[in-house]
Amino acid sequence: MASSSFASASVAIVAPPSRVWDVLVHVEQWPEWTPTVAAVERLDTGPLAVGSRTRILQPRLRPAVWQVTELDQAKGVFVWIAHSPGITVTGGHYIHPTPLGSHATLTIEFSGLLAPLVRLKIGKLTRQYVQTEAESLKQRSETWRQQRTGS
Repeated sequence: MASSSFASASVAIVAPPSRVWDVLVHVEQWPEWTPTVAAVERLDTGPLAVGSRTRILQPRLRPAVWQVTELDQAKGVFVWIAHSPGITVTGGHYIHPTPLGSHATLTIEFSGLLAPLVRLKIGKLTRQYVQTEAESLKQRSETWRQQRTGS
């Protein structure tokens, strides 16, 4: 089975890693801050954990069920996968502390027999979405105080 990293975007965020993590793991709130996610449905209860499943609807894409495979706040790692016949999509979210706050990297990998076809069909859209999500994560993480206080 072929595997390759396909899309990646990184941003510097003027917010502590704990805040960026908080934004990421509350996946049910993603439609509030990124235009690349239209709807989210958690398929289990409680905090996000390894094994948690979430159905996500994105514009111009089929709905997908994502299952968390790695979730470690101390390491700043959140990885999940979605399966369709002939393809596995892996979404990675990585947060590292910096002197001014955080550095976040988002990645998408395609693997499986249909990976080359999927890259050809939705590659440009995927790269656009990953970049938009990184920029939206930055904005949401940096403006959380204003959102909470209403100022």
